[in-house]
Amino acid sequence: MIMLDDIMTLKEVAGYLKLAEKTAYRLAADGKLPGFKVGGAWRFRREDMERWIADKKKEAGGQQN
Repeated sequence: MIMLDDIMTLKEVAGYLKLAEKTAYRLAADGKLPGFKVGGAWRFRREDMERWIADKKKEAGGQQN
């Protein structure tokens, strides 16, 4: 079951990734962040964001925690 805290807004994702909201929006719009739109507003599943981060770390040769 998805909990309310499992869904993040664009602003929350930008803060989580330490990005400007404009940058997070551009990445989402370009399909580079795993998000979806609800009524025209971007939403992101926390689990998807954590997986995306892990994938990016692997691509960069970093260690996965």
